[in-house]
Amino acid sequence: MKRKRAASLLAGAVYLPLVLILGCHEGAANPQQEAPPPTTVQADFDPSNFTVEHPERFLLTTAIERKVVPALNVTGVVQPDIARAVPVISLASGRVVEIRARLGDQVKKGQVLLRVRSNDVSGAYQTYLKAVNDERLAKVQLERAQILYAKGAVARSQLEAAEDAEEDAKVDLDTATEQLRLLGVDPHHPSGIVDVTAPVSGIITDQQVTNAAGVQGLGGPNPFTISDLSYVWVICDVYENDLDAVHIGQYADIHLNAYPGKVFKARIDNILPVLDPTLHTTKVRLEVANPERWMLVGMFATATFYGRSPVSRPAVPATAILHLHDRDWVYLSLGGGHFKRQEVTAGSTLPGNMQEIVSGLAAGESVVASALELQNTVEQ
Repeated sequence: MKRKRAASLLAGAVYLPLVLILGCHEGAANPQQEAPPPTTVQADFDPSNFTVEHPERFLLTTAIERKVVPALNVTGVVQPDIARAVPVISLASGRVVEIRARLGDQVKKGQVLLRVRSNDVSGAYQTYLKAVNDERLAKVQLERAQILYAKGAVARSQLEAAEDAEEDAKVDLDTATEQLRLLGVDPHHPSGIVDVTAPVSGIITDQQVTNAAGVQGLGGPNPFTISDLSYVWVICDVYENDLDAVHIGQYADIHLNAYPGKVFKARIDNILPVLDPTLHTTKVRLEVANPERWMLVGMFATATFYGRSPVSRPAVPATAILHLHDRDWVYLSLGGGHFKRQEVTAGSTLPGNMQEIVSGLAAGESVVASALELQNTVEQ
């Protein structure tokens, strides 16, 4: 009985795996029937061409033709007019005892800027006193010679010698007096302190002296430089290829980063005849009126030069231009959902949120109105 039961269990154990194996084979699907169809990729040798499903999602616009005046934008720096920059000179050498003006101050003509204790005054005053005594003595001798000559006591030559001596003494006295005046000293009230005054009115744009510093007169650096900033220069760098757009006497618009909405009018005063051999640029100097002192020395400026006659250029909405990798692009519509990314050179902004195209696009061509939207779709 036990043997029959064991045999029955063994047969059941063998039958169960067979059923499971057969069941698995019967339920398994054909791999070739369930796999998705293979994807076909067609390479486009031009990476700027795209095919987009549902192209009706992207509105198109047509480049229109506009009459614009060609403009050239260059960068420059505000500098003082050299012809209006006057150095302050101290004719007396010595030590500075007081400074009454500093860099950036606005001063008036004749205003005392600094005071110098100078030994030159002592020497000049001694020369002046000696010239006064010599002139007084020469005058007395001339009067005596005139009296003696009138009485026939002296010859004519002695009278002429006395006259020459008196004339020489006057010249020496005038020279010594003028020397004191040049040093800024009153001959009747001499002092060892010399006042250095402003020769013109303006703003101090350079200072080379401090308290207790030494002043060497004409041999050393100028203590101050006073500039009249009512007119300033804007020095621009213009490339060789753009020189035909600038001419002496031509006017330009000046824009400053500090005042974005303000435009200054400038006149081309000079075009330097020297070309930078490395950058192939030349310096163009513009003169700008600056009565309200808006333009400060050292400011960066942008100069816009305009052509003499208008030209026809295409224009598109500003949203149709994509700024990518420091370049400007538009998406041309080729039809049938095909688009091409075309590099262009964008120009000035026009009224109505339009922007001119200098090169890369022709009037009448269709472009995507929102280039950024299509660019995001392409990237996705």
